[in-house]
This record gives sequence, C-alpha cells and structure tokens, in this order.
Amino acid sequence: MTIQSLGVGSGLALDDLVQQLLEAERAPKDARLNEKEERIEAEISGLGQIKSKLSAFEDSVDELRSDADINGREPTISNPSEDDDVLSAEASNSALRGSYEITVEQLASGSRITTDDGAFTSSTDAVLSTGAGSLTFDVGGSDSFTIDVTAGMTLTQLREAINNADDNFGVTANIIDTGTSAGPRLVYSSSETGEGNDLVITNDTGAAELDRLSTTGGTGNISAANIQSAQNAIAYIDGIEVQSESNEFENTIQNVSFEVNEVSPKDANGDLQATTLDIGYDKEGLEKKIRDFVENYNSLIDEINTLTRYGESELEEDGALAGDSLLRGIQTTMANIVGGNVSASALGGLFQVGIEFNDDGKLEIGTTDFGLGTGEDRLEDALEDNFDEIAKLFTDENEGIATRLYEFADEYTSYGGLISLREQTAKDNRDELYDERETLELRMQSYEDTLRSKYLNLDQTVAQLNQTSSALLASLG
Repeated sequence: MTIQSLGVGSGLALDDLVQQLLEAERAPKDARLNEKEERIEAEISGLGQIKSKLSAFEDSVDELRSDADINGREPTISNPSEDDDVLSAEASNSALRGSYEITVEQLASGSRITTDDGAFTSSTDAVLSTGAGSLTFDVGGSDSFTIDVTAGMTLTQLREAINNADDNFGVTANIIDTGTSAGPRLVYSSSETGEGNDLVITNDTGAAELDRLSTTGGTGNISAANIQSAQNAIAYIDGIEVQSESNEFENTIQNVSFEVNEVSPKDANGDLQATTLDIGYDKEGLEKKIRDFVENYNSLIDEINTLTRYGESELEEDGALAGDSLLRGIQTTMANIVGGNVSASALGGLFQVGIEFNDDGKLEIGTTDFGLGTGEDRLEDALEDNFDEIAKLFTDENEGIATRLYEFADEYTSYGGLISLREQTAKDNRDELYDERETLELRMQSYEDTLRSKYLNLDQTVAQLNQTSSALLASLG
C-alpha cells in the first residue's frame, strides 16, 4: 500500500516527530552560522565606515599639505572714504610685511578718436559716394584689421561693420548725434592701453571722402585735436612715481600686485588723497586651518572609539570592531605623528601652536596654563611671531605633519591598502559562509529523506499490524 503522509496509516504523529528532529538538528548549526554572519557583516560595515572616515580625513590633510596659501599674506586696503574704491591688491606668500601710501593720478586708457565737427550731417550719410575703398585699423604694427567700404555705405553701416569684424582686436565704434551743426560724430575707442599703443586708421585707397574717417593716408584726415593717445596708468607709492601700460601693477612692490580702479580723490587743497595698502599675514585664515585640522582629527578618533568600544553592560552593545587591533594601531600611529617632533620648523611641534592631547586621546587648543601659557596663548604667539614656521610644521615634504598623515592614511585607504585587503578577506569569509549554508541545506535535505524513509517503514509496519489485528478481531467476533 502507498502511504501519502507519515502517520496516515498508523495514526501516529510521525510527521511532527520528523519536523522536531529536523529542527533539533538544524537549530545549533543555524545559530552558529547566524552568529558568524552577523559578525562578518558587522566587520564589513565597520571597515567601510572607518575607511570612509579615514578617506575624508586623508582628503583634508591632503589639502593642508599642498595648500600654497597656508602661510599666505593678507593685503588690507584703507581708502580715504567708504565711497572710494581706488585699488585692489594681491600678495604672494613671499611678500614682505609692510605699509604703503598709494595715490592714483591717472588710469591707463586706449586711444579715443572722434571725427571732426561737421564731417557728416546725418548718420545715414554715405561715407563714400562712388567707387570703393578701405580703412585699416592698426595698433603698434602688431594688431590690425581692414574694413572694405563700398559706395553708398552709410555711417551707421560702417559703425556696424567695424564692431562686427571677425578680426577686430578691440576697437569699438559709436555714433554721437550732437543735435547741433557739428552733426553726428563717429567715435573710435581702442582697448589697447599704454603709451605707444596708439590707434592708427589708414585711408588705404586715398579716396578723399574717407579722409573724414581716418588719421592717415590722405590730406584731409581727422584733426590732431580730436585724437587722444593711449596712456599709461600713473600712481605714486610713498611719493615715488610708477607707471604701467595697463591698470595692473605687477611686482612694482616686490611679490605684490595691485590694480587701480579709479583716480584718487582730492582734498580741499586739490591734492590727491592716499590709499593705505598694508601687507600682513593672514592670521585669521591660518588660524581657521589649524582649528579645522583639530576638528577633523577628533572626528576620526571619535569614529574609531565608537567602532572599537566594548559595551559597559550587557544592555549596551559592543562596537562593530570592538577591540580591533587594526583600528587601535591607526589611532596609535596617528597620535605618534601628531605628537612628534618636526625639525624642519623652528617651532618643533604642534604643542608650540597650542595643540595638545586631552585625557580622551583627542586634540584640543588648551585653556589651562601649565607655566608655558595656555594653548590659546601659544597659538596667538605663533601666529604673531612664527607665521612662516607654522606652515613648515604641516607642509614640509619630509617631516610635515599633514604630509606624514596623508601618506599614512593612504596606506590604509588605497585600492591595495590594509583596510581594502581586510575588507576583501571579510567578503571572502562571507562567500564561504554562503557555501556553508548551501552545504547545510543539502545535509538537512538528506537527513530529512533518511528520517522519512525510516519512519515510513514504521508507519507501514504499524498500519499492517493494525489491519491484521482488525481482521483477527473480526474473525473472533
């Protein structure tokens, strides 16, 4: 006979018995695998967290170690009044501290040429009534372009042709309608500034009508009174005259550049009023970089402490990497670098800029005075008296703290770094765990088949005995 389900023939709860035996066999193995999986996933997650945090810290010290402006100079400009904007300035890191009194007498400008009074009666006048000609615009023999003039071309059309020329190097044409007998006047402006960069307009063909629009090439050209030459910017630094072809003065003060924006205002006596330019250290900017470094370091240490902590009670869970030697090693090495000596700097170490360790192993700019001044005092003194030496503490290519921290962090965060290798090992263990689960499922299936086969025989035997018993009782009845 065929038994469709265990216990159907015998009336015994054999199916429940098989399930209980299977659960008893599976439970300890599942518990072991679950615990192992939880541990591996926590490790992978924790490694990912610390790698991300360490990478962010690496980026911050990378900026610090390669920051060309860490010892930057800060130009401070004091104009005669708030309404003035005489100049702006920049200073390189090698600029010397100093204060300068600057007056601006003249801004640099390009040529400005205006056609003569009465040259035209209307902007629709033809500049050339018959034939053809051309005008060439030239500055210093280096830049030039040519405009072809055809019969009937109006003054307005000529203006547009000049402004839209593909090879125009910076000449702008405008029409000013005087509304008087002087008629409309065409004004040429050149962007090429500085003495010697005068705009020359040549009447190439000598057509008499084009003389009205040119400075040379004919006999009736624009009069000299209507030609304004290009000029240099003129300024005085502590009374010393300086000039520039443009409005920018490069290295006139060594390692300092400034740009003049307007002529200096005059006082009641008609004398130019000076603008004060102070070149000093950017103490505020460097102080912020130092405090940011402390904050970034502490943020990383907080992450390490969170991941490696042990719970203080049974109710408090351990960190994902509780007691992990890799992370403790990172923390110890970083502390050694930060607390180490930097012989390349006269300051010797970060303690001299006020940075010290607190009882939690984190950095702080201390407020307690132990006879050497508080951390805040030491930082202020270093910013005032050893500005350039602070940069060496962080950026020296061999001993700089930011340099060494970046190289150390890179050993862990790079593609083949120690954390990446550890992550790969953990992922390999996870893959092995998946294989173990598959093996367990196969083993449990085999075990279930064995149990069912065993208890199927029992079920069938008991069923047969029950039938025999029933038959005997029926015969005896």
